This record gives sequence, structure tokens and C-alpha cells, in this order.
Amino acid sequence: MIRNALAVLILIPLAALIVLLAVANREPVNLSLDPFMSEPRLLAVTMPLYIVILAALITGVLVGGVAAWLRQGKWRRHVRHTHTEIRALRAEHEALRARLDARDRSGPPLPSIAYRRPPAA
Repeated sequence: MIRNALAVLILIPLAALIVLLAVANREPVNLSLDPFMSEPRLLAVTMPLYIVILAALITGVLVGGVAAWLRQGKWRRHVRHTHTEIRALRAEHEALRARLDARDRSGPPLPSIAYRRPPAA
């Protein structure tokens, strides 16, 4: 509940800011992708400035997300390996428990071993 309210308190002003950015920057700009500035510009696009700003922002978020995902790959691999090991150990535990239960039902009782603590030094 508090999380939703906090999200609304952050997202509504952020959306208003984006709308204000779009309204204030409607003028078309030339975006040239030609590093040598040749005439006529072969790789140029004319679009509103707010689209350029939002596209750069979205691209930055996507590149950052992909970089974080790639950096966390070793941890995901470690978790997969650990889960595989846990499943194998649980299966082994259940097999040993079944063998022990079968032995308890069919054979003589196991000898009782008394555990004594070693003398204190």
C-alpha cells in the first residue's frame, strides 16, 4: 500500500515533467549521424528535440540494464549450480532415509552408542 502510494507520488510528477519537456521542446532539430559533416548530410534526421532527449534517455536505461544483467551472470550461474547441488543432496538424503527406514523395519536394532565428552583440558 505504501509502496503504491510512493510510486504514484514519484510517477505523477515524473510524467508531468516529461509532458512539460515535450511541450517546451517541440522545435525540430537536425540530428546528424555523419561524423565527417559532409554536405549534403547523408545520415541526418529532422525531429522534435524532446524525441531526441527521450530516445537518448531510453537508450541509456536499456544499455545500463543490459550491462547490469551481464555483470550479474556469474551470480545467476552460481545460483543454478547451488540449486542443482541442493536437489542432488535432497535426493541422496531421501534415499538414505528410505534405506535406514527399511533397515529399521527388517533387521535387528542398531547398537546404542553412548557419547562421552572428552575431558576438559
